[in-house]
Amino acid sequence: MALAIMFAVTGAIHFVRPSVFDPIVPRALPGPSRFWTVASGVAEWALALLAWNRPTRNLAGLLSAVFLVAVFPANVRTVGILRRKPWPARLIALARLPLQLPLVALALRVGRGDR
Repeated sequence: MALAIMFAVTGAIHFVRPSVFDPIVPRALPGPSRFWTVASGVAEWALALLAWNRPTRNLAGLLSAVFLVAVFPANVRTVGILRRKPWPARLIALARLPLQLPLVALALRVGRGDR
């Protein structure tokens, strides 16, 4: 359930405050940043829905792990973008990097059916 709630909340933030996510979209991705912001919000809601429903929970865990690894470059980019901001913002951005590991581990546990 924690995985579903996390993705539901973060997915919603992509739509409520897309301007927060647009600058961290890696430049290597084609098209406008807003497209990728919206697409990742939709993906997070889809993962939340899959994780919420018991029959699709294992699939959700595996897909979530892949998604979390795929968006890691955006988290790294965030650190670079915030390097001139006040230290609390930089600290939060830096803290997010190692936090990806337990999130991926959680997603893999869900994918294996470990509860």
